[in-house]
Amino acid sequence: MLRHLSLKDFVIVPTLELDFEPGFAVLTGETGAGKSILIDALQLALGGRGDAGVVREGAAKAEITAEFDTPAHLRGWLDEAGFDVDDVLLLRRVIDAAGKSRAWINGGSATLTQLRELADHLLDIHGQHAWQGLTRPAAVRELLDGFAGLDTAPLARAHATWKQALEALQKAQGLQAEAQRERERLAWQIAELDRLAPADGEWDELNAEHGRLSHGQSLIDAAKSALDALDDAEPSAQSLAAGALDQLERVLDHDARLLPAVQALRDVQAQLADASHTLAGYLHKADLDPERLAELDERVSAWMTLARRYRRPPEELPALLAQWRAELAALDAASDPAQLEAALATARQAFDQQAQAATRARRQAAPALAAAVTAAMQQLGMAGGQFDIALNATDGPQSWGVESAEFLVAGHAGSTPRPLAKVASGGELSRIALAIAVTTSQAANTHGHAPGTLIFDEIDVGIGGAVAETVGRLMKQLGHAADGQRQVLAVTHLPQVAACADRHLVVAKSLQDGATASRVAPVAGEARVAEIARMLGGERLSSTSLAHAQEMLAASTSTAKPRKAKS
Repeated sequence: MLRHLSLKDFVIVPTLELDFEPGFAVLTGETGAGKSILIDALQLALGGRGDAGVVREGAAKAEITAEFDTPAHLRGWLDEAGFDVDDVLLLRRVIDAAGKSRAWINGGSATLTQLRELADHLLDIHGQHAWQGLTRPAAVRELLDGFAGLDTAPLARAHATWKQALEALQKAQGLQAEAQRERERLAWQIAELDRLAPADGEWDELNAEHGRLSHGQSLIDAAKSALDALDDAEPSAQSLAAGALDQLERVLDHDARLLPAVQALRDVQAQLADASHTLAGYLHKADLDPERLAELDERVSAWMTLARRYRRPPEELPALLAQWRAELAALDAASDPAQLEAALATARQAFDQQAQAATRARRQAAPALAAAVTAAMQQLGMAGGQFDIALNATDGPQSWGVESAEFLVAGHAGSTPRPLAKVASGGELSRIALAIAVTTSQAANTHGHAPGTLIFDEIDVGIGGAVAETVGRLMKQLGHAADGQRQVLAVTHLPQVAACADRHLVVAKSLQDGATASRVAPVAGEARVAEIARMLGGERLSSTSLAHAQEMLAASTSTAKPRKAKS
């Protein structure tokens, strides 16, 4: 349930702090005072679209903070999303004068999508034109599914899978010629590369070996010249080093400072001997092999030719061959009608199972909902009226199943129920909408997934008299449902509804520092009597209107059950 709402520089509200409790509360005020401001603020706190227009003129930003009890079933969602989990669920939204928005959940930065995911679990708002949705098939179906406690998400997923399988089969059937041409092109290219059979890493090895063989004579000549300089030349490098070492060793005993030079020459002798040995081994194994060089020339040329043809670096040819083989395999699999038809049949079977379960749930829930709404209509000035729900088969599988729902109504006894929009007046539509809202909200609580806060935004437009009193009592009953875990807030202009509330909030508009400002404050006692009297007879309060207001308030506390209203 909503526990606290804080506003700062929101529209025409400089600052506002309001506490809320379980039960039934009303929000009243003069026309234009801003009764919808609280609802607009709550919708923004729960991810509604906002812009710079919600920032009070002259302010830098608007701030909205809403504090709810944390529903038990949302604790896992909060933890998985990385938010702190506590008994209090704190939502904060800030919109600056440039229209930029930021949001937080329990102090952690949040997206508007995450706020909207919470909305359906926390608030249920019925607007003053709620009856308009009663003529839309989607809204009717959602109301029925909610009453039935039906989760249609698995059904929608099964339908999406079936649609994908159907589209895959249709695409394969419609692109047979194109697929065949693509298959032939890939097969020809693969065959050409298969003849070359390029191996991973082979290109680097070919280049290295080809480089050695193509420069073989130069390598041999260089090695021979180096070996000759080391061993056979007069003087050779080794003989020169030996002579230098011999000269120093003769005089080493006379000056030890020559020892490092002597040691260095001894190391040089060893290194020269190693180099000579290595060069001799290299020359022993050196082979020009012109035939092997010709083979390498031919293979390198084949690699280069295919690389130019397919506009790829030579080293990428092995990967290209693997890619083409994978594409051909995927094409063969995608164009296999039998496989696709089998997948389609499996998907359709899964959808049919989900759809049949949804149909059974709707057929069971429809009469129960119709009976409950019919009973509520009797209390709302529609004695003898009847409410019914028709389930009509759709032309084919839909994401919601295989039937649509339509509300039917008979305004008086003995008449046949007909589509709602064709037989109900505006006032009747409002009352039927209220009956449905009360009934489905009670059912949602029974199924354990009802939001803790239910808001009626001037849904009582077009009714009055004893019916208005019944409306107020129905809302009060609804607010007292669920063992104190339900909260109903109604924005109303009807004194009969306001008199039934457990708490009464009044919106007033005034001038502050030359600017229009709106404030909301709870009223009780004489102030509440005066507000009810104003709603009854206008701004000029009379003893009669005050007495009538006191009488209405007293009656609302003494009568527990709603009385049947006459049209």
